[in-house]
Amino acid sequence: MISPSQVESMIKASIPDAQVQIQDLTGGGDHYQVVVVSSAFDGKGLVQQHQLVYKAVRQAMSTEAIHALSLKTYTPEAWAVAQQVS
Repeated sequence: MISPSQVESMIKASIPDAQVQIQDLTGGGDHYQVVVVSSAFDGKGLVQQHQLVYKAVRQAMSTEAIHALSLKTYTPEAWAVAQQVS
């Protein structure tokens, strides 16, 4: 089990400008939905963006502290567009 703030800290340690939104999907502290917005994703494809985030939480995933991670990533520009649509 890992807290949402720990997940956020891991992501921000690896992607310093990341804006992170975390939702604990089951209340058990091991199934999360994460939205990450960062300029580090500029010029990268979706797979590369997700790889950056997975790299940040690799240790928690490998020890199964995080059992499942649903991930959405955006550049700041894409996030601004997504916010206008929703």
